[in-house]
Amino acid sequence: MTAPLPSPSAASVLDLAPVVAVVAVADADDAVPLARALVAGGLPAIEVTLRTPAALDAIRAIAGAVPEAVVGAGTVITPEQVTECGAAGARFLVGPGWTEALLASMRASGVPFLPGVSTASEVVALLERGVREMKFFPAQAAGGTAYLRSLAGPLPQARFCPTGGIGPDNAAEYLALPNVGCVGGSWMVPADALAARDWGRVERLARAAARLRDAGGTCR
Repeated sequence: MTAPLPSPSAASVLDLAPVVAVVAVADADDAVPLARALVAGGLPAIEVTLRTPAALDAIRAIAGAVPEAVVGAGTVITPEQVTECGAAGARFLVGPGWTEALLASMRASGVPFLPGVSTASEVVALLERGVREMKFFPAQAAGGTAYLRSLAGPLPQARFCPTGGIGPDNAAEYLALPNVGCVGGSWMVPADALAARDWGRVERLARAAARLRDAGGTCR
């Protein structure tokens, strides 16, 4: 029997798996089989982005039917979305950036959250507010591993989930950094596999991604 997964309240979202699967669900009917394929492949942390009309229904479906998954909401940019995602069953929240209003709403929700940063000043501002875990976005465009490595010296207390431009060829480089807990990516849910509802392929790609931290190299 598989041991139950820790909840984000008991263990950091950054420690659930080496990769958070970032998915845009166009059809809510696909949400449950997609989540089951990702979980079977070893990626329980699933960030459903609020980029499609089906996103909230997808979160609701996964939360209700796939208890092994830790489903979260991504691209959260307003306090209203924080409330909607919490009501849908999201177990963590991810923003591409942050404002005082958004941060206050995320904190008040009681749900673990990863506000987005791309500069040292934004990191320091969040540290001043007691937030130590963040999304680094857009990771590659904002400086990639070299930038994160530079932040580790003066700001070792900050931990990151880099997202944006990360794939099987460079994910392991990010995961090797001391201030990176996990990475976010969507390469294990390619558009053609979703269109074909090829859940077996999604599971295989997820299984390869789940081994990234131990593999020390690329993963296909």
